[in-house]
Amino acid sequence: MKTNDTIIRSVIGAIFSPDRTKILLIKRRDIPVWVLPGGGIEKDESSEDAILREIFEETGFTVKIKRLVGTYLPINRLSNPTKLYECTILSGIATLSSETKDICFFPLSNLPNLIPPPFKEWIHDAYTIQEPVHHYLKSVNYRTLLLSFFKHPLLVIRFLLSKVGIHINN
Repeated sequence: MKTNDTIIRSVIGAIFSPDRTKILLIKRRDIPVWVLPGGGIEKDESSEDAILREIFEETGFTVKIKRLVGTYLPINRLSNPTKLYECTILSGIATLSSETKDICFFPLSNLPNLIPPPFKEWIHDAYTIQEPVHHYLKSVNYRTLLLSFFKHPLLVIRFLLSKVGIHINN
């Protein structure tokens, strides 16, 4: 999918509890951090179909798209052009997959510590912004990567390995 001559390669879904006090996060297997569900868009797949598929594969939930929150463009090679959708659960039960180690709703006031950028930004945008935005992913940068390396070297190494196609799923 293209937007302003940029090919959108990834989709992310924000799923709030019915009272909008909690957000659904998954803990990845390859890099054990908490993130919003989502992933890559397959060939000839729309971003809308991709987010429905990705959320189902990673959580076991069938969802509907409530709205497009925004389009986010990278400033470097650490991230992909991404569309963020707010979604609502229609059916299903939380089911772990080969990609997910855990699934949990977290209070917005008490998110886990291991959330990499730009996920906190995306959660904030999905919660507060009503019109679709078009932003650059400034929080995903080499300085942040270096600072993260000093705090969590193994997580950063696993992230860099995943960027070149080596996934460690345990």
